[in-house]
Amino acid sequence: MSFTIAIIGRPNVGKSTLFNRLVGQKLALVDDEPGVTRDRREGQARLYDLDFTIIDTAGLDEGAKGSLTARMQEQTETAIELADALMFVIDARVGLTPTDRAFADFARKANKPVVLVANKAEGKHGEIGAMESYALGLGDPVQISAEHGEGMGDLHEALSALVPATSDEDDEGEDDEDISEEEAAQRPIRVAIVGRPNAGKSTLINHLLGEERLLTSPEAGTTRDSIAVEITWQGRQFRVFDTAGLRRRSRIEEKLEKLSVADALRAVRFAEVVVMMMDAQNKFEEQDLRIADLIEREGRAIVLAVNKWDLVERKPNQISQLRIDADHWLPQVKGAPIVAVSGLIGEGIDRLMTAIQEAYAVWNRRLPTAALNRWFEQAIQASPPPAVSGRRLKLNYITQVKARPPSFVLFCSRADAIPRSYLRYLTNSLRETFDLPGTPIRITLREKANPFAHKRKRPS
Repeated sequence: MSFTIAIIGRPNVGKSTLFNRLVGQKLALVDDEPGVTRDRREGQARLYDLDFTIIDTAGLDEGAKGSLTARMQEQTETAIELADALMFVIDARVGLTPTDRAFADFARKANKPVVLVANKAEGKHGEIGAMESYALGLGDPVQISAEHGEGMGDLHEALSALVPATSDEDDEGEDDEDISEEEAAQRPIRVAIVGRPNAGKSTLINHLLGEERLLTSPEAGTTRDSIAVEITWQGRQFRVFDTAGLRRRSRIEEKLEKLSVADALRAVRFAEVVVMMMDAQNKFEEQDLRIADLIEREGRAIVLAVNKWDLVERKPNQISQLRIDADHWLPQVKGAPIVAVSGLIGEGIDRLMTAIQEAYAVWNRRLPTAALNRWFEQAIQASPPPAVSGRRLKLNYITQVKARPPSFVLFCSRADAIPRSYLRYLTNSLRETFDLPGTPIRITLREKANPFAHKRKRPS
């Protein structure tokens, strides 16, 4: 099992910046406003020859009040329990504060190895603040600048006494390159949970995990950055991303919320299946339709989850009506699985996880060439392409070039003249014939080379 280090300290000392530096990606949101990080976030860190798991935590601020703050501190305490060692971070430019001193005692009581990190130590003022930190009694401070990457060698030296060195291993690719259906069935499925604020995304993931891993609150906007958690469900592995709620563009005013939305969009692009959550009492609103359109444009498999189903008065044929409404409002992903769930009490969770696996399988599907050719001939016979300016458009043949999502190239004459309505006809026919519900389907037009073009008489 990987060696685990938790980064702790008061708000705004640069914990998330250090986290991003160690994992090599901007996974955690960073802003000048204190308290950006709320949930604990895990990542795989690498520092020269050291590989370890790093946990970013909410800032410990003993003066803050409120239930949300208390639960943020619970998340930090849980991270400390899970960790093998701690990195206690202070702001060297500010110097020691009473909060630093109080939580240095907190770190000592954890009875785990502690590496004292004096961040923002560049310049004269930073060096003076770093010297002050000797008073904490946590050993020699490691002076770094997480933002500029300074002092990483010294940090490596301090950590090498704790973390076992590991040899280089080939990392598994995380891109959308075409893979076989057998390989797809073995890999963890990357799932992003998206939706409007307060749709119940974090509550659902907590139920899947069986613990209060993610902060939840009646207040919209509790989740700020995308948190990844590992889930095993009936023997299948999933990597699930909780994301910030997506508001209308006109409602996104604060800089921090813009960062949160950008982080959620990155999670959609990284995911393979996206679960779009809607509130059962306010479903298929304008923003829901925009989010679904975004998922389709990004080419991700989609599953529709209608949450808070336990709050809805039960009527006959409600599930059938959900199917009708989904196909009416979201024709671009017609047939996408739709599941009624309650993240709070766990209703419909088995159906949701099954729908995710089925959507993933469809997204990875390759069609047999012979069957594709038979379908193509029948489709153009049943509804030939329209004539344009008195000339019939000629469709030569179609081939599947990739899966993830299913993508095809259609060779034809006068590609610019084929109407979008005819492409929609072919897409819907493909979806129905080969049972491709909900997944985006890409058809690219390409003009077949004219074999007689070189014989045309050139002007003298």
